Amino acid sequence: MFDSAIRRRAFLRRSLLQAGGGCAALAMASLDRAAAMDSRPHAAPLPQHAPRVKRVIWLFMHGGPSHVDLFDPKPDLIRLAGEPLPDSFGEVLTRRKVAENPLLPPVRPLRQHGVSGLHISDMLPALSQHIDDLCVIRSLHGDSVNHPQSVYQMNTGHILMGRPSVGSWVAYGLGTENRDLPAFVVLPDPGGGLKGGPPAWGNGYLSASFQGVPMRGGSKPILHLAPPEGISAAQQRGTLDFLRELNRQHRDQRDGDDELAARMQSYELAFRMQAAAPELVDLQEETSDTQRLYGLDRKETAEFGQRCLLARRMVERGVRFVQLYSGDTNGWDAHSNVLENHERLCTATDQPIAGLLADLKQRGLWDDTLVIWGGEFGRMPMSEQGQGRDHNPWGYTIWLAGGGVKPGMAYGATDAVGLRAAENPVHIRNFHATLLHLLGLDHEALSYFHNGLNERLIGPTDDVEIVRAILA
Repeated sequence: MFDSAIRRRAFLRRSLLQAGGGCAALAMASLDRAAAMDSRPHAAPLPQHAPRVKRVIWLFMHGGPSHVDLFDPKPDLIRLAGEPLPDSFGEVLTRRKVAENPLLPPVRPLRQHGVSGLHISDMLPALSQHIDDLCVIRSLHGDSVNHPQSVYQMNTGHILMGRPSVGSWVAYGLGTENRDLPAFVVLPDPGGGLKGGPPAWGNGYLSASFQGVPMRGGSKPILHLAPPEGISAAQQRGTLDFLRELNRQHRDQRDGDDELAARMQSYELAFRMQAAAPELVDLQEETSDTQRLYGLDRKETAEFGQRCLLARRMVERGVRFVQLYSGDTNGWDAHSNVLENHERLCTATDQPIAGLLADLKQRGLWDDTLVIWGGEFGRMPMSEQGQGRDHNPWGYTIWLAGGGVKPGMAYGATDAVGLRAAENPVHIRNFHATLLHLLGLDHEALSYFHNGLNERLIGPTDDVEIVRAILA
């Protein structure tokens, strides 16, 4: 049984590579759940409990946004600005030996907003109007000071590449709500340069049918979507029917080869997507008010806003997991000038994110959609190159919004200057377990038998806990 599963995975990977992109690649990466069930020999029936949410939009701020400059107020960091880190904080592991550099205060004020009184930077004026919707975790922490390893850990639960991403695990566990679209879609930053690359949304040892399917920004998110010029739908349907009959005969002579059956289904899905996907990516269907809500009328916000709007259209049509990246090669990696870097990226993302939250509410998607915001780590309280900050995985901030979580609250805390998680620390494993729980998945039961082990997103550790204090 396991040899057969290995052959199926190899076949799917070869088929995806041969497809070369566009609609065929999308189809190969999103086979119906029924076609992939045989590659889940030890998975429990899923979902395992009533889900709080049905779908996820993950806003990944690539490069590491600074928590102490955006969401984590630290009066002592202001008071001690220009001084070295007190000896009482002990030895600090940093990537660029900045431990002895002077402490840098927030580059813009953090002010309280809303009924909750949560703090948020002046660089995020639109999002500040939604502060009472946010569940802010101020005590997340990971295990690496380097970008690729931290990108992998945040996305796959492990600092090394080659393991399935969170979205792949969700697709594996829950499948898709729309048989004509992928379960897991990725919207990379058009500037490219993700540190760690596509393995961040890869399927690892799971079937290739569960990997993230990248779509581009701009007017053509899916390449090769339309059939070749001069080929009608009827002609294409006839070709597929002929091919299906030949494949059926070939399959029946080989005891119902399930690898061939999977390829046959991928062709059918590609054909169905040619009807479903053009409507999905046609943002001109949206009203001018909706386009303005996402910032499509402004040069600074149009690109990210377009992808946020596309993400909403995807979850509205049954895509289970959408991951949307902000930040090109360097992204939020503000080593030399936090103010310049963060003001530029906050300007590009603030209105689109606020628009996304408002739009989910007005369309009735709020209660069963979870929005996640955060990067692979935060930034150090000490300065680097005068006005920059180094990487900090030891304590940083992410926020959640939407279904299943308590709004208008902060959970956990870093120490007095924002260096380490100090109160109610949340390791990335616990964050992943909580995310799975919200989707109705048991982090222990969601497993895959691989190389003699029942592998899990949260790893083999026994100390993983759901962060129940943030659950609504």
